[in-house]
Amino acid sequence: MSLTLTGHNRPAQVIDAIQQANAALSRADRQAKFAKMGGSPYAFFRGTNHLYWDDIWHDWRFALFGGWPETQTWLQGDAHAYNFGAYGHHDDLIRYGMDDFDDAVIGDYQYDVWRLAISVVLDARENAELNRKATRKALKKLLSGYIDTLKHYHEGAPLEAVTLESAKGPLKPFMQKVANKQSRAKMLAKWTEVDEQKGRRFARRPGKLANPPADVASQLKRLIEQAYQQTLAHPVKEADPEHFRVKDIARRLDAGTGSLGLERYYVLIEGGRDHEHDDVILDVKEQVAPEAYRLMSPADQRAWRRSFPNEGIRHAAAFHAIAEHPDRYLGWLTLHDKVFSVRERSPFKKDVPTHKLSGAKSYRKLARQWGEILAREHLRGAQALHQGEHARFAQAVSERLEDREAAFIDVVTTLAHAYADCVAQDHRVFVDHFLAMSRA
Repeated sequence: MSLTLTGHNRPAQVIDAIQQANAALSRADRQAKFAKMGGSPYAFFRGTNHLYWDDIWHDWRFALFGGWPETQTWLQGDAHAYNFGAYGHHDDLIRYGMDDFDDAVIGDYQYDVWRLAISVVLDARENAELNRKATRKALKKLLSGYIDTLKHYHEGAPLEAVTLESAKGPLKPFMQKVANKQSRAKMLAKWTEVDEQKGRRFARRPGKLANPPADVASQLKRLIEQAYQQTLAHPVKEADPEHFRVKDIARRLDAGTGSLGLERYYVLIEGGRDHEHDDVILDVKEQVAPEAYRLMSPADQRAWRRSFPNEGIRHAAAFHAIAEHPDRYLGWLTLHDKVFSVRERSPFKKDVPTHKLSGAKSYRKLARQWGEILAREHLRGAQALHQGEHARFAQAVSERLEDREAAFIDVVTTLAHAYADCVAQDHRVFVDHFLAMSRA
């Protein structure tokens, strides 16, 4: 008698999903990405956002505390602890928040909350070395920070950013250190060099930068100096025709985890001409559909494409909606039938080294701030969707949580620990399979 199996084979599902998600990468890029993912369960989690969306897309728990049109907003789409960091753009002021919106999508707020909570468990285990009890306390702070922030902005108060002046707890010394050690001059010194004949050019950085093909460099130069500028929300230095003059172009290598293998370029432009350190590095990055898009129904996909005809438009819309301080160089371009986002490379890009925090109390304080920042970003996202009003979203979520905040925290905490355990198991399956392939 033959038996019909249900297909519930998690190891096979994990390997098949990873192979499918990375099938378009070159062998070298795939090996480099898989090597990063093999480093730890958290690195694996960062490189497999597609698995997370597959697992939770139709999870019934959404209905407990959301799942309504009013509880949807612009989501970061890949919320995790190391997608928070210091950043700063043209005004050279340092801020702290989320600054990566490659996977941004409109959906229920819990997609971001759950993923962030799972990442906190993974990070607390690997980097902060917290035990389960301490991790639960950190999650409670994270979720309380999110809930309390929604309550605070229920009446539509202005949304502030975390700056060097307003930072508190472990963020204060971190941001001060960034201010002391990072600058536009130091960023340019790291990535460029000055040639007596040719002026400032990208430096030789094997493994980080490479020369692009001549046809790509030529087309990118033309696009940056012309078509790309039409996608900017506001003109930049419109009185200076030399502002966007391209001085050099390089391929960016070995950047990121989930996005590793996508085409990426650095473009050095003139920028200002008042002093030697006002050149600007533009980060030109291939954009693909967010993971949630492939799970939408055909009707929803058609509606999505009517709103966002390409991924550059979607990325720019999400960035302007969610970011605390949108980059004025934010735009997009099309090159060889691929769509690329364009933005300034921040001189102050830095993550909090959680392994250096002074203990569980410092970690809890930081986790609460992550929750507060995520809530503010969701409020800004809702504001963009509802004609400048964010109180409607705050009220809808608050009503779903009313008198059930403890239950919400318990559900998310239990889910985060359980899913982190699943990630650890999936990581072992992946490492065993990857090592077997490497030996073959």
